[in-house]
Amino acid sequence: MVSSEDTFEELELVSTIGFNGNIPHGLKIHPDGENMIYPLGYTVVVENLKTHEQKFLSGHSDDVSCIAISKNGRYIASGQMTHMGFKAVVIVWDYETKQSKYVFTLHKVKVEAVAFSPNDKYMVSLGGRDDCSVVVWDMATGQALCGSASGLQSAGTVYTVRFFNKTDDKFATGGDKTLRIWEIDRENRKVRPTEVRLGQRKRDVRCLVIDENDEYLYTGTKSGDILKITIKTCLFKDSGPTKDLFSLGVSGLVLLKDGTLVLSTGKGLITTMSSATLKRLHNKECEINEEITSLAVRGIGHQLYVGVNKCNIYRLNYDEFKPTCIMSCHYSGVLDVTFPHNCSDIFVTCSKENIRVWVTETSTEVLRICVPNMTCHKVAVMPNGSSIVSAWNDGKIRAYTPQTGKEEYIIHDAHKQGVTAIACTSDNQRIVSGGGEGQVRVWDITKHRQTMATAMKEHKGVVNCIKIRDNDSECVSASDDGTCIVWDLNRFTRNQIIFANTLFKAVCYHPEEIQLLTGGSDRKISYWETLDGDQIREMDGSLEGSINGLDISRDGNYFISGGNSRKVKVWKYNEGDITHVGEGHSGKITCLKICPNSKYIVSVSNDGGILRWKYPF
Repeated sequence: MVSSEDTFEELELVSTIGFNGNIPHGLKIHPDGENMIYPLGYTVVVENLKTHEQKFLSGHSDDVSCIAISKNGRYIASGQMTHMGFKAVVIVWDYETKQSKYVFTLHKVKVEAVAFSPNDKYMVSLGGRDDCSVVVWDMATGQALCGSASGLQSAGTVYTVRFFNKTDDKFATGGDKTLRIWEIDRENRKVRPTEVRLGQRKRDVRCLVIDENDEYLYTGTKSGDILKITIKTCLFKDSGPTKDLFSLGVSGLVLLKDGTLVLSTGKGLITTMSSATLKRLHNKECEINEEITSLAVRGIGHQLYVGVNKCNIYRLNYDEFKPTCIMSCHYSGVLDVTFPHNCSDIFVTCSKENIRVWVTETSTEVLRICVPNMTCHKVAVMPNGSSIVSAWNDGKIRAYTPQTGKEEYIIHDAHKQGVTAIACTSDNQRIVSGGGEGQVRVWDITKHRQTMATAMKEHKGVVNCIKIRDNDSECVSASDDGTCIVWDLNRFTRNQIIFANTLFKAVCYHPEEIQLLTGGSDRKISYWETLDGDQIREMDGSLEGSINGLDISRDGNYFISGGNSRKVKVWKYNEGDITHVGEGHSGKITCLKICPNSKYIVSVSNDGGILRWKYPF
């Protein structure tokens, strides 16, 4: 029984593949110039730019929504979002120890942005649209110093905040129809705003930057122009460009030492402007065909790092101004993961529109196969490694060469309501597939011809998982109709059927193949006899949500489970006891596998994250 999940050992997280590119200004470069910091689900990742070694800041209970780094690099602050009616926390981390220093809890639902004062005296946090407050925190005591409504009632949400460079007592905020400069009155514990007067102009501000002498404030707007504000008088001074505004708004803004403004747009353009004249400098310009959400500068501006909504990270050397992709990952939920037969060096994942092959040790992508506007539900590798076989929602089975990703063949109309499960026999001559309509079909595969051997029609719901015995004589299919059926692959008939009051999501054979392990929507993990279908044991696999993935170690002594609870659990097979629990996913775990050499566990989730854990035994 699962009584408490706090008493077990933690799984060691080795590396992550993923980056939440939908968070505005989520990608940061540390002032030491050696590490980049970015959010992934509930976690803040600190990754070395040279060695790619990763450290993880874990403590949030929901998705990280914003990140800030202090000017001297001593602190990192991260805010989160949460459910309606709950408080969203801000955690301040000590960069050296990677441990949490303060946890601030005042905002409701979401923290929109955070910022540190230049000497780390204060930190300011902005609440989202359900909170609409600005709070000043004293970094010496870890207490709230003062707070105020972040904007007028007639204005919208405030999205961004930036401290002045020479004083700890002033900062600026911007958002929908609002732009304010604030002054902190420590003695009276007040923070007082001054509205910036823009005349007849109405702008939605998305990013702010202040020159090093605190003379001018530059704002990037959703309208696609840059506003220049005189800070001393809080008056509008200039705007640009006057013609050909930036399409889809200005999403990022950086001011270099030489007075050049580097900006990014929602359309994917990265360009430069003169901060004095606000005119474009066309000699430094490039385009990425994705929506840019983050723009960060390294050092004095010799390198720029760009995060996009498709969850890729690009690097630009300022002199060349050509983007190079340094990180790529899935931008939608990952639905399946698999290792080739007896090979732990690489693994394959699939999601919406693509299949990707990764090097296990380095977490680098070596192959990407794209099918636009389609979703790959399951992926398998032929035991001899000759092809990657995939199941798609358009009802087709597609096979590709693993070296080049070249299409080998397509089985059209394999299933009427999409292919939802797939497995390959050990002789490399057959594929067994399951569909949304409930049929299990067997396909004879040769290099030039693919024919259906039979269709077995007993399931009434979606077939979620298929596993084949080592000798290819039998396979088992798990379905949403509450049954698992063991099929004879020689006679194409049912050998055994298992009934349960659940939607079966996962099934696997014990290495000795005399027992089956199942998991489903009822949170139960069950052991079954293969011979007669009798239940041997049933236990609670989770305190919440469905069990979506199971895998058994090669020696049969341990198995792993994952599901809607977002936790990876390692169990003793015979005793049914949990030994280790791993927390790191922010979305539901969709699949997980133990690599063939029993060195790592790889788990994937519907937030697009791929996490590699050290196998504890």
